[in-house]
Amino acid sequence: MSSLLEILHKEVAPAEGCTEPIAVAYAVSLAAELLEEEITAIHLLLSGNIIKNAMGVGIPGTGQTGLPIAAALGAVVGRSHKELEILSGLTLAELKTANELLDRDLLEVELKDTPEKLYIEARVYSRNHEATAIIAREHTHIDMLALDGEPIAPPKSKADCGKPGLSDSEAYAGSIDRIFEFICTAPFADLSFLLEGARMNKAISDEGLRGDYGLQVGKKMSQQSAVNLFGNDVASQIIAATAAASDARMDGSAMPVMTTAGSGNQGIACTLPVIALAELLGKDEEMLVRALALSNLVTVHVKHYIGRLSPLCGSGIAGGVGANSGIIYLMGGNLAQIKHGVQNTIASLSGMICDGAKSTCALKISTSTNAAIQAATLAMNNIAPTTKDGVIFDEVEDTIRNMERLVQEGLAATDTTILNIMLSKSGAM
Repeated sequence: MSSLLEILHKEVAPAEGCTEPIAVAYAVSLAAELLEEEITAIHLLLSGNIIKNAMGVGIPGTGQTGLPIAAALGAVVGRSHKELEILSGLTLAELKTANELLDRDLLEVELKDTPEKLYIEARVYSRNHEATAIIAREHTHIDMLALDGEPIAPPKSKADCGKPGLSDSEAYAGSIDRIFEFICTAPFADLSFLLEGARMNKAISDEGLRGDYGLQVGKKMSQQSAVNLFGNDVASQIIAATAAASDARMDGSAMPVMTTAGSGNQGIACTLPVIALAELLGKDEEMLVRALALSNLVTVHVKHYIGRLSPLCGSGIAGGVGANSGIIYLMGGNLAQIKHGVQNTIASLSGMICDGAKSTCALKISTSTNAAIQAATLAMNNIAPTTKDGVIFDEVEDTIRNMERLVQEGLAATDTTILNIMLSKSGAM
């Protein structure tokens, strides 16, 4: 079971800001730090999914959105060692310098023709040198680092625990059965690090409920008024708390979040319903931690089949399934009921598309949280769909694998269509 603990340590990590534009800032910073001269040009070659997820999201501490300011800040701050927390501690002077760089029209963004869903190539130029950094497959995985065409040894990632790396087949040879056994038997001390993420995500949720971020999905759901049809019941409180965190994050809050499988919104979607319910039910820290381990690992498991970046909404589908599992565990559900919950949630959410990272992610997350609660209620009553129902198979693992088939066979052109629609808007880039 040790590999599941390693997966938790690898896949649950802090980030400040939406991971796609922040990964772009990270790549630019890696390249820029190799140069000792004034930057004369920045050329980005990005996969469509990176562009899709970076166009409309707020960049922390800037009051601005999108790729340009993220890339410019990466060139300025020189903090690549912080990886996805690279913009932590951003100063007004750094922001001013980054905007001056943009005013000089030094940035060029190009769509890269690549089979990789997650691909960032940052070429940074000075008068006499060219530095290149390539991030691929994962948001902090350095595929290549070079100065004037000569390879440079990349820095050691914070995600590297010093142990031999697991292959994909080893790392993700998981199942709901295996995950459930692990979270029930692992020592509490081994899992207690997840409390840090709980505190982090609860803090940004509270901030979203206080402030006027984005569409204010969570805040407006939580306020009693004549135009709010939601009550103050347990389900509404859970949904509002979860959506509020996404409101704040997508609108550029500088508060960090604990990500899951490379996404802050996935981290929010799979943990905050569990955190909120545990608080409402008065559960102790150990019960919360085991539920969080379950929700995170189920999210990673489903995400493995959907893909790191995908035409399907990972926060909604994978995060929703993860949250559902954690909810059922907190309600005293058994393994069979958790499997029912997975089936119910996928039956509800399997068609939710990803049209980029932006304020309306809070709407998708509120929808998925509602579906997770509904699915948990049915599961606790031992109700689940059958193989007669759509994409659902009798075995839960077959149903999960159907998400991979849906992405690869059924939605092969969907990402391109979504990106083209987004780019057709005036001033999209």
